[in-house]
Amino acid sequence: QVQLVESGGGLVQAGGSLRLSCAASGRTFSSYAMYWFRQAPGKEREFVAAISWSGGRTYYVDFVKGRFTISRDNAKNTVYLQMNILKPEDTAVYYCAAARQYYSGNSPIGGMDYWGKGTLVSVSS
Repeated sequence: QVQLVESGGGLVQAGGSLRLSCAASGRTFSSYAMYWFRQAPGKEREFVAAISWSGGRTYYVDFVKGRFTISRDNAKNTVYLQMNILKPEDTAVYYCAAARQYYSGNSPIGGMDYWGKGTLVSVSS
């Protein structure tokens, strides 16, 4: 069992930055690829970024490329999402998730083994 707890959300002006963290319980963190998803009000949850078990591979959806960076620290059982040049359309609840398999490309939402409860990011114009 893996428990995931996100933090770091908040209110920020357009053009600003936030760093989200996701702390994982358990001693098997490095066995999981990690993911960030987001869900805006009234919309479906969407894939944002992925990072492989050791952090050697990453994947970003087009609308965050060049602005967001996913990283992980296996010694701290934590995955991060650095978000720069934030836009109002980035407003959403951000969720981290874990899966044994590393997915890239098409949304892997159905393949996640564990989910956090989310942290709210609000970007004002």
